[in-house]
Amino acid sequence: MIKVKVGLRPIVSNINLPTVLKTTRLPGDSIERLFIATQVGEIFYIGNGDIRTFLDIRPRILKLGASGGGYDERGLLGLAFHPEFDYNGLFYLHYSVAGTQGPGALPESFNPDPCDPKTLNLRWINRETQYDHIDTIEEWILQSNGQPQKRRTLLNLRRPFSNHNGVNSLNFSPETGKLVLTTGDGGSGFDPFNLSQDDLEIAGKIIEVDVNKNISFNNPPIVTRFNELPTTIQDTLMVMAKGVRNIPGISFQRFYNQYIKYAGNVGQNLVESIFSFVHYKPMPVTQLVQASFMNSAPDKEGFINFGWRGWEGAFPTSIISGCTENQTLDEKKIAYYNEAITLSASRLQPLTSYFHKDARPDKFGGTALTGVQSYMGNTIPGLTGSVVFTDLARKESQPQVRGALAYTTIRPNGEQNDFSVIQTDYDFGSQSAYYVSLGTNLNHTSLYLAVYGSMKVTDYNQGTVFEIVP
Repeated sequence: MIKVKVGLRPIVSNINLPTVLKTTRLPGDSIERLFIATQVGEIFYIGNGDIRTFLDIRPRILKLGASGGGYDERGLLGLAFHPEFDYNGLFYLHYSVAGTQGPGALPESFNPDPCDPKTLNLRWINRETQYDHIDTIEEWILQSNGQPQKRRTLLNLRRPFSNHNGVNSLNFSPETGKLVLTTGDGGSGFDPFNLSQDDLEIAGKIIEVDVNKNISFNNPPIVTRFNELPTTIQDTLMVMAKGVRNIPGISFQRFYNQYIKYAGNVGQNLVESIFSFVHYKPMPVTQLVQASFMNSAPDKEGFINFGWRGWEGAFPTSIISGCTENQTLDEKKIAYYNEAITLSASRLQPLTSYFHKDARPDKFGGTALTGVQSYMGNTIPGLTGSVVFTDLARKESQPQVRGALAYTTIRPNGEQNDFSVIQTDYDFGSQSAYYVSLGTNLNHTSLYLAVYGSMKVTDYNQGTVFEIVP
């Protein structure tokens, strides 16, 4: 793969932690505007060279960073504009709701023990009281007076833990016209309740939402499983994929008359993975619920399974501990051996992966995947037709933290591919630079990178959004 070097052009600085970057045309406008959603609940857009507030829902957002020393994975996590936003003004939000903090689903941190069956078969019980918070997915409208207003709630989801809620979690599919919701496995580590592989669990899935169906329904119950939803809401949902650990959105790349779908899966201890697929057979939620009720197995030919929790990318999920007599080596135990066997043939292989430890001179040790976007522009020729991804922080970049930018491409034979680091020429000086999100415009000819000076959402106004330029 060729080496690519890019520049970073600052667009806006001194903002709160940016979680979503995307463009749209405002009603009556002829040009695309860059919209920036922050984790604390602000949405800005760039207009005529200055930054303007589109919506501020900070009072609706759960108090962030109070119990995690400032680090938090909740907040405003998803923003998507309807494909006809410039005509109908509809847009969609995913956020963690103020006042819904619970005690969590487990009293202490979880680690599976391959020798103790009890740790491999935990169940999430007392869900109405043992949960961390509630996430909501809402439909809003930009009124003719220029003021956004909430129209209805699509889903209310009870989440077991504070982490793995997804980020950039709402995107519209240009292929189906449906809203795509990407949900993490519910959090903790190692998916203690195996929610990602359970067909009826909403956690750990990629879900299509038909926002044009049952538009009058506006009071959905707070749920964790598909069969807890009224049939009128079940009828609006299709499951695209399962076996997801945590996912920074989904990207669609037009290739002649079809679309390549890219989705990343954040790893546990070993590896971060980017997946791609073209053909898929989504499962209607009503069909999954009926199959469960009849105690039968639905036809899953063509159904996408990323393999978690049995697989972490291309590897059986492992518990890693350092070797006491040799600090350069690790001991690895397979966490869920039987599950790895069961899923070995049916899971989707990743397009590419990168490791948390990698001493090769042209690679990097990663921390967490934070963005995946296809690029179809021509201004950066080395990247045209590729998929670009970001990692939060290179392991070797202390004391000044630096994120990582890289790319890979689809091989004609469909086999896994290597990746290449993208070099950047921007000088961050003594400031840390966590790469927290990646965005693009409507036709994927521009790329935007969000950088933050801290991992704490309570460290305010340390965000900068860049355009990636030649």
